Amino acid sequence: MENIENTHIPLKDTRTRILEAFVHHVLETGQEPVSVYKFAQSLGMTEQEFYTFYTSFQGVKGGVWDSIFTQTLADMHAQAAYAHYSPKEKLLSFYFTWIEELKKNRSYLLALYEKQPDFKKVTPQEVQSFKRHFLAFAKTLVQEGKETEQIVDRKYVSDKYPEALWLETLFIFQFWLKDTSSGFERTDAAIEKSVSLFFDVVGRNAVDSFFDFAKFLYQSKKAI
Repeated sequence: MENIENTHIPLKDTRTRILEAFVHHVLETGQEPVSVYKFAQSLGMTEQEFYTFYTSFQGVKGGVWDSIFTQTLADMHAQAAYAHYSPKEKLLSFYFTWIEELKKNRSYLLALYEKQPDFKKVTPQEVQSFKRHFLAFAKTLVQEGKETEQIVDRKYVSDKYPEALWLETLFIFQFWLKDTSSGFERTDAAIEKSVSLFFDVVGRNAVDSFFDFAKFLYQSKKAI
């Protein structure tokens, strides 16, 4: 009789276990765990083992933000039409997909951030990793926009566009936290209007056209 090898179902990734347990604790109690020691015990691990993965609860909260961002990108790129979107459409896709991921964690996010000060003034440290990832994403959109001439490359200004989009992201998040409209329809409208405004500002506008015309007249006068 042949020996049949035992098949083992791999244990859930420890980082994921920690993240899920942390979120669950906040949902159940409305606050962070009292201590790393007690939290680690509840997971059947030592405090030292916990520190192998995260050095603090701040790091765990940052991990939750990163996982939301990662899932947003995965869902977004899974859309067949995404690769053919314009930079404006890609930004809209990001925000709408991101909000769908945030909805899955709304109670958790409300418990931690509903009473926090304005993110644009005091951004929690745990959001910094998400910010870095988002800025990298925003830079690719801005570069693509320049290449397709949907975004005007303005000296000393264009480099600030990703940071402007980060502020827009914080605005959308806090707007959504406070949104009580049915299906968060006001958040949807805020996304559409803020994205349209951004591309109106960074695109070719009346001021650009005026200076182009003035430059043309000046050069034409010199040529005559």
